[in-house]
Amino acid sequence: MSIKNDLSLSAIVAGFVAVLIGFASSVTIVIQAAQASGANTSQLTSWITALGLGMGASCFTLSWYYKKPIITAWSTPGAALLVTSLQGVSYAEAIGVFVVTGALILFVGISGLFNRLMALIPYQVACAMLAGVLFQFAIAIFDGMTSEFTQVFIMLVTYLVAKRFMPRYAIIMVLAAALLLIFYDQPKLFDTAASMSFSSELVWQLPVFSFKSIIGVAVPLFIVTMTAQNMPGIVALKAHNLNVSTSSLISWTGVTTLVLAPFGGFTFNLAAITAAICMGEESHKLPEKRYIAGLSAGVFYCLAGLGGAGIIAIFSLFPQSLILALAGLALLSTIGVNLKASLEKDSTREAALITFLVTLSDISFFDISSAFWGICFGVMSLLFMTKLKG
Repeated sequence: MSIKNDLSLSAIVAGFVAVLIGFASSVTIVIQAAQASGANTSQLTSWITALGLGMGASCFTLSWYYKKPIITAWSTPGAALLVTSLQGVSYAEAIGVFVVTGALILFVGISGLFNRLMALIPYQVACAMLAGVLFQFAIAIFDGMTSEFTQVFIMLVTYLVAKRFMPRYAIIMVLAAALLLIFYDQPKLFDTAASMSFSSELVWQLPVFSFKSIIGVAVPLFIVTMTAQNMPGIVALKAHNLNVSTSSLISWTGVTTLVLAPFGGFTFNLAAITAAICMGEESHKLPEKRYIAGLSAGVFYCLAGLGGAGIIAIFSLFPQSLILALAGLALLSTIGVNLKASLEKDSTREAALITFLVTLSDISFFDISSAFWGICFGVMSLLFMTKLKG
């Protein structure tokens, strides 16, 4: 299998779109988390550099090794948790929290415990959960029309026309339309980008370990990352029939977190939303060539990390409605495929539907995301109905 022979524009663009959406949709939350930790300007830049390089290196290395699109990400729910949880915690103690979180993730990966639990999830329930996680982005296409009707409508029409005449390049055309609309709406963005300093910086901080911050911040951050990020990430692999040792993948995200935590790399995990973009048919018609999207994402993540401060400013200027619409259109086919797979069998249809609806809801018992509870409700429903029939 030759990388040169497997290269395709659609896969490269899929990787770029994944990075664009990954950064633009949540970089402001990461900035808020860094500020809550007491990070100064240099340390904030270090966070972005460490996160970009960590995601880039892990995406590229894992995708190259497994020859499958393995996409990693920072924990967006984890960053949101840090915004409120790091109040009163020193910067050194925050770094200690990240180190402990990385160690916990590595332990779970090495022990194989998480892998054994995930193996118990039926395929249909997994597909339903992934569809529920991604569904909010499909809704965002039309929610975006309430504030940016013309721009989002043009993107939708572009998508439909491209799907009709050149389906493989549909997302490429939508991306081009989105960028043109952004720069048309904000013509000074070119000048702003040209005047920015795209420097990178890694600032080491010796961690300080506090029992209070470990129990109050590290453990919740670990739980949120595993249930709201790694679980959907593994489900995405399962839903796309990518047979990879999940224990190994989880372990590598733990190692990456441990290595880069002192520089502000607060948590690395498997991606679900951006991964689905790289794993779908829009990436490449042949599944065995979609790993190029993972390599591409790795390269673009590294470039984003090296862009440091400039990347922070550029992404903060992108209209959120257009970014979310781009994500929704890129995920439409994946949502459809997973909904079909989840509801296809009569014996699992109700359980899959319950999984989908619970995941789609806002429930978060014990501050654990609805994705986890969707799986729990779905599996329990399936077991209950199976026993009744038996």
